[in-house]
Amino acid sequence: MTLILILARIFIIGLIALLIYSGIRYLLHPKRKLELAHEQKKFYFLDDENVRKNFLITYKGVLFEGEKYLGTTKDSFDVVSIFIFPRNVASLKGLTKADFKTIEEHIASHYPKAEIDWKSPIKEFLNNEGNLPEDKIK
Repeated sequence: MTLILILARIFIIGLIALLIYSGIRYLLHPKRKLELAHEQKKFYFLDDENVRKNFLITYKGVLFEGEKYLGTTKDSFDVVSIFIFPRNVASLKGLTKADFKTIEEHIASHYPKAEIDWKSPIKEFLNNEGNLPEDKIK
């Protein structure tokens, strides 16, 4: 009878330890931090340095995804091209050219050899002197 009680206590202690460990992992998970920053309209850069995986950026409540492409530089293989696009084009409302330059500067600090290109409609907005027509944003 006492052996069963000891095993039950060990099982309960193990279960509690597993729950605490799982809770801490959940709270510290980078994806959760990205979602929290997105909700609070803060800046957050999520990248695991794997060239095959895209990175995510949230800035002023807009979620951007960046595609990385590996290529050759003068002395090494490195990320040489990055294409960035918003997950939801409608959420771009209110962003300025300075905001996009800020995002580019942060990406350039992580990937200094990469050429950064924006996908439509941001590309047209940055190349235009004026604002985009409203039919391009919809």
